[in-house]
This record gives sequence, C-alpha cells and structure tokens, in this order.
Amino acid sequence: MSATTTVPRRILAALAALPLLVLAGCGYGSRTTDESAAKIAPQAARTDGLDAVRIGYFGNVTHATALVGNRKGFFQKELGATEAKYAVFNAGPSEIEALNSGSLDIGWIGPSPAINGYVKSGGTALRIIGGSASGGVKLVVDPHRITSARDVEGKRIATPQLGNTQDVAFLHWAAGQGWTIDPMTGRGDVTLVRSDNKVTPNAFRAGAIDGAWVPEPTASKLVAEGGKVLLDEASLWPHGQFATTNVIVSQRFLTAHPKAVEAVLKASVETNRWIRTHPEEAKAAADEQIAHDAGKALPAEVMDPAWRSLKVTDDPLAATLAAQADHAVEAGLLKKADLRGIYDLTLLNKVLAAEGEATVDDAGLGDRR
Repeated sequence: MSATTTVPRRILAALAALPLLVLAGCGYGSRTTDESAAKIAPQAARTDGLDAVRIGYFGNVTHATALVGNRKGFFQKELGATEAKYAVFNAGPSEIEALNSGSLDIGWIGPSPAINGYVKSGGTALRIIGGSASGGVKLVVDPHRITSARDVEGKRIATPQLGNTQDVAFLHWAAGQGWTIDPMTGRGDVTLVRSDNKVTPNAFRAGAIDGAWVPEPTASKLVAEGGKVLLDEASLWPHGQFATTNVIVSQRFLTAHPKAVEAVLKASVETNRWIRTHPEEAKAAADEQIAHDAGKALPAEVMDPAWRSLKVTDDPLAATLAAQADHAVEAGLLKKADLRGIYDLTLLNKVLAAEGEATVDDAGLGDRR
C-alpha cells in the first residue's frame, strides 16, 4: 500500500482498536464451569481419596476430547465420587500458570505452551501424559488480496498469541518462503498480528488483517466470513499428522495421585473411541459444551467443516512435538533446551494395553534417567 493510498475509516478504526482488543481477549483468565451433564453416581467411591480433580481446557474444537468427555460424563464416570471440576481457559500461559499455582491438576493444551512451561520450570512443572488431537489448523486468507503463497508477503497475518503453537508454525512456514519477521515485534516481510481468536473474525471482516493462521473453529469462522483456505497445516507434516492438543499434568499431582491421573486417561481413551465411532453425536455433544461454556453454539457452517478437519488421537505424536520445539528455536522464540523427561506415557500405555490397543512412543523424550 502506498503512502498516498486512502485507507477506509472502518479499517483505520479496526486497526486502532486491535491492540486493545487483543489485550482484553488474552487476559490469561479462565472461567469455571461447574455445571455438567454428568452427575456423581450414588454410592460411588472416591478416587485416590480426592474430593475433586480440576481439569482445564479451551473452548475450541481442537479440544474435542475434553469437550465431549465433559458433556457426556466420561470423566465423571471414571472418577467415581471424586468430582470432575472444569475450568475453561482462553490462553496457554494462563493454563500453565494455573497448573504451576496448584489451582489446576490436569489440562488439555497445545504443544508450545507445554514446551514453554516445561523449559521455564527446568523440567519440574509438568508432564505430557497423552494425546488428544491432530490437525484442525489452517491459513485462511482474503481471496481478493491473496491468491497464492507468494501474495502473503507484505500482508497482515494474524496468529492467536506470541509464541503459541500456531504462531510458531506460521513463523517457521514464513522462514521457508524466504521471508524475515522479527519474532517479538511481528514486523518484517509479513506483518504478524497477535490477535485473540475471539477478535480475529471481526478484524478479518473489517479488513484489518488479510488472513490468519488459526485453529478450529476460528478457521471455519473466517471461511464463513468469505475467507479461503490457502493452506491446511496438515499438508506440511508427514502422513498429515501433527500434535495440536495434548494432555498435561502437574508433576506434583502425578506423583501424589497416580490413580486419579489413570482414571482421567482411561476416560480420555474412552471418549476418543466414542468420538470415532459416533462422529455425529460427538460433534453435537462438543457443540453443546461450547454453547454451555461460551453462551452460544457454533452454526453448522462453522462446526461441520471444523469437525471434519480434526482427528482425535491417544498418541501424543511426540516426534512432531520435538520438531515444533526446533521450529520455536529457529524462530527465536525458545532457547535450545533438553526436552527429555517432558513425556510420561506410563499410565497411558497401561490403559491402552488393558483396552487391547497399541501402545504409543515418546520419541526418546521420556524419563531422563
């Protein structure tokens, strides 16, 4: 855009408001969601002597296991008389903060926040104990401004947050195109706008951004606003699989209450199996939980394509997490660190073996010993 080009007032207004909206939307807060479709069964026994297990997740389609497991009562069933208490987060750092403070026990989260939390604590804060989802991340663009990858240069592209999983993925892809972007300021051959997923569709509609590298359902919301999928991130990974969401646990909680952790993992495996065998019912259950948590269900034109692009998995796809960590280092967002010990898949593999399922691998990033 030249210096003499007239910018419409609505775009200037959207650009001016965007930083404030981002700060408000990313407030690193969470909301408790105590009401659940599941009830504690009469005369059920408490698990590990606990009154409650505190479970965190995002209200995103990519957290389908947690959404469906909550709505259909899988977690509560396995925990018996121990209450499954839920908290919905809107940013990875807030979930890690809650885990570190002891106000959260187990959470569903993306790879980058898990890596950051592990590295910053010197390997003492958390463990990844299971997989949850692969896929469901896309680069959606304004087709009037961008028709090919080369057109992205010079444009404004949104990611959910500085250093989050999609932010790292976009920076890695952009570097592969030969572009330079300062990872902290977002300035360079492409202007990177860190925008909360709740804000991004409005910014896209107003023309304040030209596209976004985002998870579902935000990607499908942008398509509903007239956007076009330029790139599905799955196409960049071997066999189209990469870790989008994993299950993490506080190391203190894992050490003190392994039976409770095993119960949650058993419920996670059961939930994923039910999702695979009942896809339409599971989609409806996920949308019901989103409606409960956010106050509004997703319309079919958003929920349907978002659900199709996602694959639930018990496998944490550890090799892809190692690659994502390397991408963060290359982007300048993470110092090279030893990730050995970030995984503890012992209880997951115990559950999978008991269910007659194939066990999963930690890609050499298990026990440090």
